[in-house]
Amino acid sequence: MALLADNRYGKHKVRVVRVTRAQGIHTVREWSVNVLIESDYDNAFRTGSNHEILPTDTMKNTVYSIARRSSASCIEDFAKELITHFLSTYKQAASVLIEIDEKVWTPLEVSGKPHPTSFQQCSRELQTTSVTASRAGGVSITSGLSNLIILKTAGSAFWGYIKDPLTTLRETSDRLFGTDVTASWSYDATDLPFMQLRAEIRAALLATFAGHNSLSVQHTLFAMAEAVLEQVPIVTGIKLTMPNKHCLLIDLSPFGQDNPNEIFVPTDEPHGYIEARVTR
Repeated sequence: MALLADNRYGKHKVRVVRVTRAQGIHTVREWSVNVLIESDYDNAFRTGSNHEILPTDTMKNTVYSIARRSSASCIEDFAKELITHFLSTYKQAASVLIEIDEKVWTPLEVSGKPHPTSFQQCSRELQTTSVTASRAGGVSITSGLSNLIILKTAGSAFWGYIKDPLTTLRETSDRLFGTDVTASWSYDATDLPFMQLRAEIRAALLATFAGHNSLSVQHTLFAMAEAVLEQVPIVTGIKLTMPNKHCLLIDLSPFGQDNPNEIFVPTDEPHGYIEARVTR
């Protein structure tokens, strides 16, 4: 006999743009929301009965409706509002997971001042969160960011590694170090100033990347994670993924030119891939 194991369902990629207007100064937030509900859906899978199924279209409409009356100013608090709604109104739900990505819109600068009603996206960076809760109690929040593309042109080396007959990479004490950071971190509480904490964590990551005397991607990744744990005590652990986006020095000698570490070709594939989770 076949047994139904873990299962859940919901609506993905519910996109919302929310404009807040206050005394002529506007704020734009763009969210992509995933809703996933877990419960006992054995009948739905075995017999096709839908009497315990909340349509995913209803979940989509719920996101819009809650957004309209929401008091949340950050994705973590909006996720908690959605979870509260689904657990309180949909008795079949045993647990609810809400995942949200946020694209960052910032005011345009016009004549050196931020424009009150015009905005721009300066990068592909996303703010992220994953919030889950069950009827048994307890809320779990993991926040993060992705597509944080950064590059340093000094203070990066790579030498002393294993060499075998297939090794062609040359050691270097001065290389370009580019990466596309994905980070996720957890807190030891659930009612927090999430926007302030996110700014502090991001600042710690960037400052450490810029100032660290890197001997490898692993070396700098650990330093960045360690800085977050030292500077933001409420964080219990952080996971960082940092692919090594190579910039390769071009040999200009066939053209009778030197290349004093100035002309490179960027390569996205293949690339090194480094990740680690650092905890207290």
